[in-house]
Amino acid sequence: MAPAASGHHPSGRVADRLSPFFGSLGQRFMMRGKRPLPLSVAAILLWVCPAFAQLPASPGIPRIAAPVRSADDHFRVVIPNRPDPVPLVLHLSPRGSDRGDGSIGRPFATFERAQRAVRALNHDHDVTVSVAGGVYRLKAPLRFTARDGGQNGFTVRWEGAPGERPILSGGTPVVGWRQVDSQRDIWAARVPAGADPRQLIVAGRLAPRAAVEIPRSAVTFHPWGLEITDPAWRFLSGLTDQDRIEVEGMSWFTHRHAMVDHVEGDRIVMQQPGWHNNLVGYDTFARPVSAEVARMFLVNALAFLRDPGQWFVDPKAGMLYYKPRPGEDMAQVEVVLPRLEHLLSIAGSYADPVRDLQFRRLQFSHTSWRAPSGPEGYASQQSGAYLRGELADYPADPIRDCSWGCWSFERMRNRWHQQPSAVQVAAARRIVFDDDRFAQLGQVGLGIGNNADANESGVGLGAAAIEVKNSEFTDLAGGAIMVGGVTPDAHHPSRPEMGLRDIFIRNNRISNVSQDYKEQSAILVTYASGAIIMNNDVSDTPYDGIDVGWGWGANDPGGSAEYWRQQRGYYDQPGNIVYDTPTTLRDTVIMGNRVSRVKQWFPDGGAIYHLSADPGALIAENYISDVAGSGGIAIYLDEGSRYVTVRNNVVDNVGGVWLNVNSQSHISPRRTALDNVAVGNWYNSGRLNGEWSAYLNNRLEDNQAVTGSDWPAAARRIIDASGVRPMKPAGP
Repeated sequence: MAPAASGHHPSGRVADRLSPFFGSLGQRFMMRGKRPLPLSVAAILLWVCPAFAQLPASPGIPRIAAPVRSADDHFRVVIPNRPDPVPLVLHLSPRGSDRGDGSIGRPFATFERAQRAVRALNHDHDVTVSVAGGVYRLKAPLRFTARDGGQNGFTVRWEGAPGERPILSGGTPVVGWRQVDSQRDIWAARVPAGADPRQLIVAGRLAPRAAVEIPRSAVTFHPWGLEITDPAWRFLSGLTDQDRIEVEGMSWFTHRHAMVDHVEGDRIVMQQPGWHNNLVGYDTFARPVSAEVARMFLVNALAFLRDPGQWFVDPKAGMLYYKPRPGEDMAQVEVVLPRLEHLLSIAGSYADPVRDLQFRRLQFSHTSWRAPSGPEGYASQQSGAYLRGELADYPADPIRDCSWGCWSFERMRNRWHQQPSAVQVAAARRIVFDDDRFAQLGQVGLGIGNNADANESGVGLGAAAIEVKNSEFTDLAGGAIMVGGVTPDAHHPSRPEMGLRDIFIRNNRISNVSQDYKEQSAILVTYASGAIIMNNDVSDTPYDGIDVGWGWGANDPGGSAEYWRQQRGYYDQPGNIVYDTPTTLRDTVIMGNRVSRVKQWFPDGGAIYHLSADPGALIAENYISDVAGSGGIAIYLDEGSRYVTVRNNVVDNVGGVWLNVNSQSHISPRRTALDNVAVGNWYNSGRLNGEWSAYLNNRLEDNQAVTGSDWPAAARRIIDASGVRPMKPAGP
């Protein structure tokens, strides 16, 4: 009998060929019960519906009920951040050695050696330099570049050891005092030959130089100098070292300094160009805004050493003279002579800024900026800005023709210089000063993004995400904090990296500043985006507490009608252009500050003062008190102020004006300061000043006069919440 055909029997070759492809599933599918399906049916199903042959057995998957949520449900969102890196710790001690390895047992001795060690580690680690307590006398200012900050997202921290506040000093102790004049109680000590600082620190305080006040009526003013008209002052021609004598003048808002060249008979011939520059502009030596408040002093001669606490240095002889205050024992008192003009420069480049660098629990002390002691003097304009150099087309009679501005002066307005700070920051990002102390410094304490001429690095501006918090500024020759520059690159940067952004000044105590440069405000911000000045305590200053803005509206879109006038001639000068775009000043917040006992020398300005357009600006919930004098102003919106909201401030015991806007009515109906609103403020003294009108869109809403100290509960809450808040400990 012939064998069966191969496609018609379960043992045939078709089934044998299918089994490897379908495995046991195929075999099970071809069986129904105990009887196999006909081979032809099974084969057809397997070939036509191969998916049936590939389904695995279903596992036991749990069923989850769909969540039932209401519209009121809230969700917790967690965005994971990288854990804080564990820093490598280097140790620095005045008792260490630069031959050490930076360990706690073998610390480095100098900042420069520790700086080199940081550069070897900061590419792939957080690095902390723990600085032991003591005094570090710097031989030269420290310079931090892009190599010194954190690299690749890491952070470098320089911080005082727990419980310590080490001092970075630019000075030298003075010892070996002996009395050289018992009748006048004058003492002397040896100092290095050539040492000629403008400041001296005695018992932890700046001591004033020997000085006498001279009546303005005793002299007449000339382009070459001063003519002595009161014979009682002709003794000046007999003094030695006449070219080291300084003339100081202060009036409405300037504190000017100029150096004598020589005195011959009744002529005090002044050094140039400093004297020339001090005769032009506004509030000048010869023509102050108010002769009634103007005062003048002669400074820095041994003959002037009459009052306790004053001093004089003779650099040729290498001798320092001092008249002690009552109770001072010169064998015990600490005296420090500054050597350095600044302590710390932090600056990269615009392409490669310094990043992620922090300073905690450090003290910066003992500097003296000496530039005003030279031929340029200090032709103060306002708040640390000054005029220097030879002016083109200088007027033949500056006192007559340029004591209220002139074209030669206006040509220089965008070229003013700024005072260099003791600690300088420019071309930098994410720099933090926390729980530091700035004291006994011969200029502004901390400068952030100032002019290039105010930075030792030669690089200015370009600062972003800078924090200054929980720190103390006291006993300074200049202001506490100066932010921003005054040149065209400050208000209209030629490259984006030059702009200042996100400057955060919070919870700082500022007092007794601007002692030698009295026209400087405690806190100044010229041009910046998003500066926040919050919960600071500012007190006991000769000029303003907090100043924001620069340019007097001249650099805002469309310019200022005031500066189109022929008398000003500002826009007729080369480089002074009319901009169609805003400046970088915007979104400033001045909030929760306590400002008291300011304006002790100058009537001009305000406890809180504002200049120029500032879209988004907010002055809110500040407590301003004890602004002395009949002309004292609490809140002042000066030339060109626009888009400023003044809200829920408390003004207590102000002598003159609680709120002022400089609406410049002399050029009406032209408009400058407009689009401002003052709402919900409380005041118990002072008057309202300036034009608050629908025409200018300057609005007043719900401001409330209060009798005495009968503050409403809401005002009382603002008073209680103002000023420094309890701070969290910085670091370990």
